[in-house]
Amino acid sequence: MLKRKRWFMSLTLLAALTAGCSTVSKTEPAASGSASEPATAEQNLEITIGRAFDVSGLDPGFLTENAQVVDNIFDTLVKRGENEELVPGLATSWSQVDDKTWEFKLREGVTFTNGEAFNAEAVKYSLERVLDPASNAPTASYVSTIDKVEAIDEYTVHVITKNPDPLIPTRFNRYPTEIVPPKYAEEVGQEEFAQKPIGTGPYKFVSWDKGSNVVLEANAEYWNGEPQVKKVTFRSIPEASTRVSSLLNGEVDIVTAVSPEDRSKIESSSNARLSTVERAGNTVYVGFKTDVEPFNDPKVRQALNYAIDVDAIVDNVLQGAAVRTNSLIGPKDFGYAGEPKGYDYDPEKAKQLLAEAGYPDGFSVTLDTVSWYAKNTDVAQVIAEQLKAVGVEIKVNNVESSVYRTLVPSGKQSDMYVLGWSSTNTLDADAAIYAILRSGESYSTYANADVDAKLDEARSSTDENRRQELYKEIQDQVIQDAPRIFLYQENQYYGVSDRLNWDGRVDTSLQVSTITAKTE
Repeated sequence: MLKRKRWFMSLTLLAALTAGCSTVSKTEPAASGSASEPATAEQNLEITIGRAFDVSGLDPGFLTENAQVVDNIFDTLVKRGENEELVPGLATSWSQVDDKTWEFKLREGVTFTNGEAFNAEAVKYSLERVLDPASNAPTASYVSTIDKVEAIDEYTVHVITKNPDPLIPTRFNRYPTEIVPPKYAEEVGQEEFAQKPIGTGPYKFVSWDKGSNVVLEANAEYWNGEPQVKKVTFRSIPEASTRVSSLLNGEVDIVTAVSPEDRSKIESSSNARLSTVERAGNTVYVGFKTDVEPFNDPKVRQALNYAIDVDAIVDNVLQGAAVRTNSLIGPKDFGYAGEPKGYDYDPEKAKQLLAEAGYPDGFSVTLDTVSWYAKNTDVAQVIAEQLKAVGVEIKVNNVESSVYRTLVPSGKQSDMYVLGWSSTNTLDADAAIYAILRSGESYSTYANADVDAKLDEARSSTDENRRQELYKEIQDQVIQDAPRIFLYQENQYYGVSDRLNWDGRVDTSLQVSTITAKTE
C-alpha cells in the first residue's frame, strides 16, 4: 500500500522566507507534489469536494474568498512543495538584481489551455490589471509594494518595487499573482473572465452552476504532468451536517470546514477519516468601526474585550476546535512572537470602563456575522449574551455570504462585525495583518499613524531581526488600542474518503493534482 502523504511545515521555513535578500537564486525541479507519471486506467479518478460555500467568481486577481478552486485552474511563478518550501512554478528561478528589482526567469513552452502562449507579457499584464487603481482589486494590498513590471525579453521579467521588498518571491506564490492570458482576458472582459476562466494550471474550467457546483477536468498537457484525478466537482453544501453525511454516504470524497460536533462521526466512520491541521484557519475577531461613536473611544473597545469570556466560547461552543489568541499573527507565520497578554474576562472592569467613557447604562448596536466561520451564529449569540451582562444590547445580524463579501471591503458593514483573517500561503505577518490594520486598506477599520509607519517599514526591511521587532511592537500597540475584540484562531478539519491519499495543509490550499488513489 502506498504510504499516505503527510504535509509538515519545515521548522526553518519562517526564517527562510526572507533569507538572502541581497542575492537570491532558485533553480529546482518542477514543484513537488504534482503528478509527473502517466496515469493508468486504474488511476482515472473522478472526485467531488464538498465546501461550505460557493465561489463568487473565478478571477484570481479579484477574489473575495479563499483560492481553493482557482488555485487548480491557474499557476503562480513560485509554488510551495510538500514541506511548504518555495519551489519553481511558472518561473524556473528568481534572483534579486538590486534593492528594488527582482528578476524571474520563466518556464518556456507553457501554454494556456486555450493555446495562448505563456510569456513575460502575460506576467506583466496579470500584475498590472491588479495594480491598476481603477480596477479596485480587493487583494491589491498583497502586491501594493510593486511599482512596475517589465518584460525584459520573452522569458525574463523584472519586478520593480517602490521600496525594498524581501517578500516578493512569497508574494508570487499566491493570488492575486496567478497568471492569466492577456488576449482572452481582454477579449471577454473581466466579468465574463470571472465566469469562464482560462489558465495554465493542472485543471481546465468546465462549468459553474452558481450556488451548486464548479466542475474542472484535468489538463492533459499540463507542464508538470497530467494529474491522476481526471475530473473534480466542487459542490457547495452550506449545512455542515449535510456535508459530513454526504461524505459518509459516499456522495463526496473530501469535505472542508468540518464542524466541532461532526468530528467524532468521521473519526468513527469505516470509510472516511479526519484530517486535522491545528491553527491553520482564520484568526476570528469582532471588528469595530473605530471612527464612529462609541467605538472611537478606546475605553469602550477595551471594555468590550474585558466583557467576553473567550475561553468559555472556545471550550463550550467550539468544543476545542480553535485556540484562544490575542496575537494577530499565527504561530506558523514569520513575525510570530508568542502569545501576548491581552484582556482577562472581567465584567466588572468592563462596566467601570464603560462608565468612565460616559456609557454607564451601556448602548445598543448591531453585530454582523457570516457563515464563513465555525458555529458563527452560536458564537455571536454568546457574545451578545455576555455583552448584555455589562449593559450593551446586541442585535445579531446574519448576513448572506455573497452580500458580506461586498459589504466588508466597501465599509458598509455594521459598526460591529465578525471577520477572520490569516496569512494564507505567504506564511508571513505582512499578509496576516497589513490589510486589516493599515489605514486606508479595504478591510481595515482602524487608523494609527505609528502602526502605519511600522507596517510600512516591516514590509520593506531586509533585516529579519528588525522585522521581528517591528511586528512585536505593532501587536503590543494594537492590543492596547483594542480596535477589535480578540477571540481565537480556528483549527482546520477535513473529512477525507479512505479511498484517497490526501491531507490538509497549513497554507489551506487544496491542490487536487496532489490527490492520488489508495492502492492495495
